Amino acid sequence: MSPDRLISQLLTTQPIVRSLEFFPPKDAAGLLTLRQTATSLQHIAPDFVSVTYGAGGTTRDRTAEASAMLKNEFGFTVMPHLTCVGHSRAELGATADQLHQAGFRNIMTLRGDPPKGDTEFRPAPDGLSHASELVQLLKSRHADFCLGVAGYPEKHPEALSLDLDLGHLRRKVDAGAAFITTQLFFDNSVYYRFVEKCRAAGITVPIVPGIMPVLSLKQVRRFTEMCGAHLPPPLITRLEVAAENPDVVEMIGIDWALDQIRGLLANGAPGYHLYIMNRARSALALAAGLAA
Repeated sequence: MSPDRLISQLLTTQPIVRSLEFFPPKDAAGLLTLRQTATSLQHIAPDFVSVTYGAGGTTRDRTAEASAMLKNEFGFTVMPHLTCVGHSRAELGATADQLHQAGFRNIMTLRGDPPKGDTEFRPAPDGLSHASELVQLLKSRHADFCLGVAGYPEKHPEALSLDLDLGHLRRKVDAGAAFITTQLFFDNSVYYRFVEKCRAAGITVPIVPGIMPVLSLKQVRRFTEMCGAHLPPPLITRLEVAAENPDVVEMIGIDWALDQIRGLLANGAPGYHLYIMNRARSALALAAGLAA
């Protein structure tokens, strides 16, 4: 199996790197939907795609299945997610070996959220407590892995302060992470301040902004509550005026994301990562808008 190209190389050789995030399907119908979405998105040729990993490792097998499908059937460069939750060091090492043998060279390396019903993170027996430890383990297992890590422009919900959070992020980079992808945000000034603080803290790797086109006000409020991001009042007002009309809400979300991406690229962002919720329409609309 030929190894994937490294995302770190893309970020140093291309002016703009475009990527999409999928989540693994729950059942056969979900797999069909994912395949249809991937088919629709082939022609926009994202530089890579990522596949999420459920809390507690609950989607481990489906993440592997979806990653293999996207890689082998569609020819995408795929970055599977891997988390510490629910796994021992030996299990994480074995998973790393399987990914490497299958040709994957890029991994999004995360601590992970607690399983449903738990309120705080607990490492598994002989497991890992921090993403920095997982970065270190993966790099020691296969030095040619290119590892991405998460950054929180508005602070991780569990962190006591942004400065302490940046300290954790610096440890992940020092352990061997090659780039950072941010959690979603809806105000570009938040990203710019975050990049400035990272550089001041000695974090020099590329920082890719993560963008989520809004599909519903209820959905985006749920996501922002989980990750600690805030919704700008003008966006809330537009979404509230749209009320329950899903087509209008989606149009507002796409327009907002389009303005965000244009501004980010104009101000030197290395690209953008889209959280598309396995839906092709918003990604296609953004690609068309950016090509205009």
